[in-house]
Amino acid sequence: MGRQWLHAKRAIVNLKKGKVVGKLVKEISVAAKMGGPDPSANPRLFAALEKARKNSVSRDVIERAVNKGAGVGDDKMILEHVAFEGYTPHKVPVIVECMTDNLQRTVPEIRVLFKKGVLGAAGSNKFLFDHVGLVEAHTTTAGIDIEAAAIEAGANDFTPLSHAENDDIPEGATGARFICDRTAVHAVATWLGKNGWSVVTAEIGYLAKQFPELDETQRAEVGEFLQELDDHDDVQRVWAALK
Repeated sequence: MGRQWLHAKRAIVNLKKGKVVGKLVKEISVAAKMGGPDPSANPRLFAALEKARKNSVSRDVIERAVNKGAGVGDDKMILEHVAFEGYTPHKVPVIVECMTDNLQRTVPEIRVLFKKGVLGAAGSNKFLFDHVGLVEAHTTTAGIDIEAAAIEAGANDFTPLSHAENDDIPEGATGARFICDRTAVHAVATWLGKNGWSVVTAEIGYLAKQFPELDETQRAEVGEFLQELDDHDDVQRVWAALK
């Protein structure tokens, strides 16, 4: 057998890296389509570009993704947004947002992934979430007052964020999720970027109002279910009532 296991492990790692890069490239195109190609005026695009560079995505690939989303050139982006609402195993509410060029492919594939949970009808559980603006950022400034930063930036609330909760937050840095009105995402992200914070996410999303109580085994099962959803190529965001 020799070192075949090592080659298999490398193949798995490369496959996962390829999926990550593929999602980042699509995220760049989606961000450019939704908010325009200028990252200084589009915080979601700015954050996506930063993640892509950290993952060594080439400049040419990034430029093509931006142009595709912005409709520049011949390679224009034709994607539909579709959201699935349902429940994971153990009745944890979840919203799955997809961007797809083929609904006839995506819908049945997502339904199959929900075989361990429950896929509800439209409008089935959005009332369990707040639809808000979300900006996640980090800073190395010593003794930073996150609450003061939130107030100055125009956010309504905040929660501290660690590397364990978001691997885009460097270990040892002070991270936070700033919660704001949906219309204030750009203003909050811009203020943070000008005041010593590195923005890693800026988007409109969903925050659960309540969280079901789960034991460790149940949490593990829910986590595996959510990971399967997130691994799907067309899935852009998974929002779940899971701490």
